[in-house]
Amino acid sequence: MPTEKIETLVVGGGQAGLAMSEHLSNSGVPHLVLERHRIAERWRSERWDSLVANGPAWHDRFPGMAFSNIDADAFPSKERVADYFVTYAEKIAAPIRCDVEVKDVQRNVGRPGFRVETSDGVIEATYVVAATGPFQRPVIPTIIPEDIRMLQIHSSTYRNPDQLPEGAVLVVGAGSSGTQIADELLRAGKRVYLSVGAHDRPPRSYRGRDFVWWLGVLGKWDAEPAQTNTDHVTIAVSGAHGGHTVDFRRLAAKGMTLVGLTKSFKDGVLNFAPDIADNLAKGDANYLSLLDEADAYVARNSLDLPKEPDARNIESDPPCVTDPILELNLAEAGITSIIWATGFAVDFDWLKVDAFDKEGRPKHQRGVSAERGIYFLGLPWLSQRGSSFIWGVWHDAKYLADHISTQRKYLAYHASAEGKT
Repeated sequence: MPTEKIETLVVGGGQAGLAMSEHLSNSGVPHLVLERHRIAERWRSERWDSLVANGPAWHDRFPGMAFSNIDADAFPSKERVADYFVTYAEKIAAPIRCDVEVKDVQRNVGRPGFRVETSDGVIEATYVVAATGPFQRPVIPTIIPEDIRMLQIHSSTYRNPDQLPEGAVLVVGAGSSGTQIADELLRAGKRVYLSVGAHDRPPRSYRGRDFVWWLGVLGKWDAEPAQTNTDHVTIAVSGAHGGHTVDFRRLAAKGMTLVGLTKSFKDGVLNFAPDIADNLAKGDANYLSLLDEADAYVARNSLDLPKEPDARNIESDPPCVTDPILELNLAEAGITSIIWATGFAVDFDWLKVDAFDKEGRPKHQRGVSAERGIYFLGLPWLSQRGSSFIWGVWHDAKYLADHISTQRKYLAYHASAEGKT
């Protein structure tokens, strides 16, 4: 089979890959997008059935197309989001090939570009954009041995309550995924324990505006990596059931048992840190600080937005917080399943170039890799806080497309200059 040649190869056909394709097309850059499954596959097959977007439809989208047949303030289902990207790919006529896996990328020896081995043959590309996003390899801490006789799954493989055996369930991780899954299980009549670590807890809405709006007007989406601690911070926010502010104390009042950070396991007993009260207090502080900034913004700009004094009411700590559980015998508690909502790690094993540090993290500046000709897109904090969100990745893609376009001009000048000698 002859080697195919393409100027720019984009790996990944999700939101990042489609955003990159749009901007490359607008810049006149020949390119190809490869997707190993279907467009936006992770939205369909690696999320639970009832998942909805965490941002409203007016916000979590690309600038060039709105969601159809849905209220702008509603939260689209995961299938609606995936369908949106399929329609968008058609709209921009993205040159995308599905069911093609990229297995190996290596720099050519003695000449420019990269050799890309795929499940459908070999491709040579001048530029390669890794647009596979941040949710690549599910992370399950090695706390409980796999041979323990109970169901242990990651949140990416959880689908619905019927998937779990009879008995209580422990959900580890209280970000958006863990909180929504724990709430769903509680509503289904399950006995639920939720392990809550450090987190931010923004209001779903305040004074008639969604929190994504507040983060926008307060400049928080634009925060750059150098301006803040860019280590992962769990954010507890939900678009489920029409959208609501996450309140762990109210979940406890409904029957959920809150515990601290999951620490260790021995002889059937799971141990938790004595930090549940402190974690909730820090989440409250984050919540109240955003209300303070929002109120100041309203006053400074004389906005006619309704006051919401009840939003500052913090309920009393429930018994599971004031008298925390520090150890739990899983069998005695009747726990038969554990869901690890503990996030993801990147997986770039296929990218065999000098673009990573000793810990395997990409070395880049705004997505421009330390390995010239390699680009990263869709990673958290690529250029700003919003980089891994739908609208944020679109803006990052424009920057990378402009960079590639500029590099093409340098190469074109070099070729023309050589022709004159």
